[in-house]
Amino acid sequence: MKAYITRYGWLALVAVVLTLPAKAGASFDALFDEADAIRTSKPEQFFKILKQLEALEEASTPDQRMKIRLMRAHGFLLEGRAEAAIRDLEEIRTGPADVAVRFRAGAMLANTYAGNRKFEQGLSTLNEMLPLVTEVKDRAARHHGLLAAGILYNRVGEFRLGGEYANQVLSDEPSGRSQCIAGNLVVEALQGEGKTPAEEKIYGAIQNCEREGETLLAAFSRTYLAKKWHAEGKTSNAINLLEKHLPSVRATGYPVLIAEYLSMLAEYQMKLGNVESAERHAKDAVAQGKSIAGSLPLVVAYRVLYEIANLRGEPAVALEQYKKYAEADKAYLNEIKTRELAYQLVRQQIVQKTQQIDLLDQENQVLQLQRKVDQQSAQNTRLIVILLILLIASIGYWAFKIKRVQLSLKKMAETDALTGICNRHHFTIRAERALAECARNGEQASLIMFDLDHFKNINDRFGHGVGDWALKEVAEASKGFCRRIDVLGRLGGEEFAILMYGCDLRAASRVAEDCRVRLAQIETRETGHVFAITGSFGVTSSQHSGYSLAKLLSHADKQLYRAKHNGRNRVCVYDAEQENVRAASNVLEMPQRDRTEHLGA
Repeated sequence: MKAYITRYGWLALVAVVLTLPAKAGASFDALFDEADAIRTSKPEQFFKILKQLEALEEASTPDQRMKIRLMRAHGFLLEGRAEAAIRDLEEIRTGPADVAVRFRAGAMLANTYAGNRKFEQGLSTLNEMLPLVTEVKDRAARHHGLLAAGILYNRVGEFRLGGEYANQVLSDEPSGRSQCIAGNLVVEALQGEGKTPAEEKIYGAIQNCEREGETLLAAFSRTYLAKKWHAEGKTSNAINLLEKHLPSVRATGYPVLIAEYLSMLAEYQMKLGNVESAERHAKDAVAQGKSIAGSLPLVVAYRVLYEIANLRGEPAVALEQYKKYAEADKAYLNEIKTRELAYQLVRQQIVQKTQQIDLLDQENQVLQLQRKVDQQSAQNTRLIVILLILLIASIGYWAFKIKRVQLSLKKMAETDALTGICNRHHFTIRAERALAECARNGEQASLIMFDLDHFKNINDRFGHGVGDWALKEVAEASKGFCRRIDVLGRLGGEEFAILMYGCDLRAASRVAEDCRVRLAQIETRETGHVFAITGSFGVTSSQHSGYSLAKLLSHADKQLYRAKHNGRNRVCVYDAEQENVRAASNVLEMPQRDRTEHLGA
């Protein structure tokens, strides 16, 4: 247990604390209650009880076996066997266990991932676990899941969310241990947001943790109080508080916590000019070794040692300490960026799940209000309620019908009826809007125009029905090369265009070539006829043609017709220099008189 908490800090400690209470038969309950009471204070005794539970596994019910597996995963965490715990927790979370057990497994798994710096997996697990909260009737299990969310969000720097989940627990009559953890999270979140928590709130968190025997969490809470005093100019008070409790912190043997106290003391003593004391504490913090690698305490300690060497006029020592400080700071910033990146990768999922939870809460409130209204309603008011419901339903029905008509008309106005893509008018509107945005953001944009080769022959030989089929197939094939931000439209007849947002000329040329190849691969046998579908492509970009849609269309159109002239079924790319050379060649090919008039014009 000590090795695991030493490596991952108080997050790991709290993850270990979040275990399940028992709910099974009489002897099963007794063993679980005993294990629950000593799970953090007496790990050796806990493992003895775990063996007794495992002895009952064969005769247990399926739900009881899942609970034993969950307790076993907790044991793996105490032993520092995170991978084994992750494997079991994943199986429990996705298995047929009771919802409270799956919810608890998800919470423990999310924090285990975070403890192993797998923040993306942790956040994803949390995102899948949180919607179950409304189904969990066990208050303690519900609190443990919400606290897991608060811990992980604080860990990745999303302190607002972390504080919200912790406050949800505090507002729901938590047990002493849950109240201790939640109080810590709230204070940590407030300081993380740059706010100043009230001293009463910090003292309350310390007292709750001390009352529950959670000395480590109480020690972390004191660091929040010291930071508050230091920010308020009460640096001496902060030093006295940290010095008073440093011996008990050293006695825990947890390097992360010890380094936190020592680095803060080094920083505060340096601020007051106590150089020798600051140096002693900074060196003690650095001595905690690999256990605090990539942490803020190590950064602070090396910075203090650098400042001391600089103050003493020891350039060689100062340079060496500055290098260590720079390396530690880089490692710490990389750790922060890793957490932030993981949060950004799953942010959209988390936002959606949070909205779902809020919606469920709102629906629950509406149901409660409706129940009160129903209870208070008398017989003579029921008819009015029914009439109102009918009226609302009628309004909703007609509103729905009108909305559908509006959407249908809007689609007809914007969509090409045959191919289902943008018509020329809507393509122009969307393309101009996208070009304006590219111009504002300094992004490139490219335009691909293509025209089907010998399309008139297809209509003449096989009929317009086959021609329509070919147009639809071409539109469908072209969609596969467009991103959501790109604009695909039929400009008229057999002519199509694609505006590619944030795409340079080279990339657009590759897309055009891939599209050309795809069109040539369209299988036409289902029409009853065999014929080839090919297209001639013209490509230009804003780098050469600017952000004017008219100019982009004009340049792409010229390249399209150059492709036609060069033999069709090919891609021609706009090149300003070649165009200038071509224009000059045209002038030289004119008769002398026409050339003079052209140059004069």
